[in-house]
Amino acid sequence: MKKSIRHRIMFLFIGLMAGVLLVIWAINTWWLEGYYTSRKVRVMEEAYATIDRAVMERVNAGENIGDVITREMDREWEIFSQHPRYPAEGDQADGGYFRQPSREGEEALGEEIFKELETTLLGTIRRYGENSNITIVLVDSSTGKAVLNSGRDWSFLAQKAQSYVLGQGNNNTETLVKHENYVVEKNHDRRRGGNYLESWGFFSDNNTLFLMQMPLASIRESVDLSNRFTTYVGIAAMIFGSVVMYLATWQVANPVMKLAVLSERMSNLDFEARYEGSAQDEIGILGRSMNKLSQKLKETIGELKAANQQLQHDIEEKIQIDEMRKEFIANVSHELKTPIALIQGYAEGLTEGMAEDAQSRDYYCEVIMDEAGKMNRMVKQLLTLTALEFGNDAPVMTTFDIREMIRDFLNSASVLLRQKDAHVVFGEEGPLYVRADEFKTEEVLRNYLANAMNHLDGQRMIRVRTAREEDRVTVWVYNTGPRIPQEDLPNLWTKFYKVDKARTRAYGGSGIGLSIVKAVMDAHHQSCGVANVEDGVEFYFTLEAAGQPDLPTESEEERV
Repeated sequence: MKKSIRHRIMFLFIGLMAGVLLVIWAINTWWLEGYYTSRKVRVMEEAYATIDRAVMERVNAGENIGDVITREMDREWEIFSQHPRYPAEGDQADGGYFRQPSREGEEALGEEIFKELETTLLGTIRRYGENSNITIVLVDSSTGKAVLNSGRDWSFLAQKAQSYVLGQGNNNTETLVKHENYVVEKNHDRRRGGNYLESWGFFSDNNTLFLMQMPLASIRESVDLSNRFTTYVGIAAMIFGSVVMYLATWQVANPVMKLAVLSERMSNLDFEARYEGSAQDEIGILGRSMNKLSQKLKETIGELKAANQQLQHDIEEKIQIDEMRKEFIANVSHELKTPIALIQGYAEGLTEGMAEDAQSRDYYCEVIMDEAGKMNRMVKQLLTLTALEFGNDAPVMTTFDIREMIRDFLNSASVLLRQKDAHVVFGEEGPLYVRADEFKTEEVLRNYLANAMNHLDGQRMIRVRTAREEDRVTVWVYNTGPRIPQEDLPNLWTKFYKVDKARTRAYGGSGIGLSIVKAVMDAHHQSCGVANVEDGVEFYFTLEAAGQPDLPTESEEERV
């Protein structure tokens, strides 16, 4: 049997209205009175804390509260006597107080005077009186005289506060909060015929007695009245709304309109739209058919988008390669500019006969050969780096003893190390096999060692060490010398990047060596890095650990 959507919407509306009414009734009945009372208690506690701070500020300053109140009243009398817009309430002599100035009166009084009235002790007490309807009386316990009140029954309230302290209070009280210096009670005042919240006790100076009184409305009567009014209004709204809903659902909830919206979204190429109805009627069949159509169109257009994204990716990659080419040409031009200028200058000097003696000519020729050698090394490094980055020089993986390779390399570089006055420490014995490209690994070691020699200082010590951790072997190259600035560490592996350009130029560095190290390690799918350590800098790289290689058989030895 087909179910009418109009009926479902109407029943949903009626149930929602009934549920809201029930929730409102329950909240009013069980929680409103407690919330109202607890809220008023918090206001009383806040008032005590604020006024107590103001009182203690005056007491700590060596002032008497009665004198402070009198002085602030005199000041207000002087101010308001000049502004008839704010007349006094009560008499200045009998402990009366003055009306709190409104925000609209700030312009008439002046900003400074307005702020002065707000920050006084009298202004603080008055603010709670007017904003929270709290009647406050202050009594000097040493004299028994009221020094301030914010209500007309000040004499009665002062006597009431003293009677509370003497334990002669009303028996019809309910203690709600009890603190060290004061209590908050709920009290039925037979004289006035109403319920009140009263807070009485002493401020922290232990001399000023206070009584704060706040009227409590008849909350139970208000709750009943609110429930009855809500019920009547809710029933009327439910009846009226049900009639309107029944007449209007054919336009609002018509499933055909949903399908119309669905088709419009599909025409705008929004194929995420779906008919989500579960009805088994004709509308449900039509909606599911449109879902299938939307899915097929989404897949087809998705394929077109994927092809377009691939095309866009290819274009962006071409642009990126072009930018890299421009950057590469700019960097190479910058690096070659200095040696070319030196070669040109010294060659012109030789041509013009500036070096007449043999010693000068030899010096000119040495400079030219040195700069040409630097250019040659940089070009070779660039070719090596380019081949590694574009994958044209894939590593040839073999198994070899990394420690033996380090010892052989240090022996071959011993003359250069002595020239640099470097003390090398590497005493590890026994084989440690790795699987890597031996030639490229030696290139990494050469770059690290050259970098260490060029930055030696202090004890002029270079220490090489190795260690195996599970399936990785790590090689560290440490040298004493100046540390690398922390902000420069991530940029060391960038082509042509130099931390100290003057020092790099002195030993002929081009800023490519560490870029080659990074490219070699990336080709090996391994890592490299650098860290500042005590008294120097330590570089490292990792390689794949390997077992001892198999020895050749007798037949293989004969073939060799």
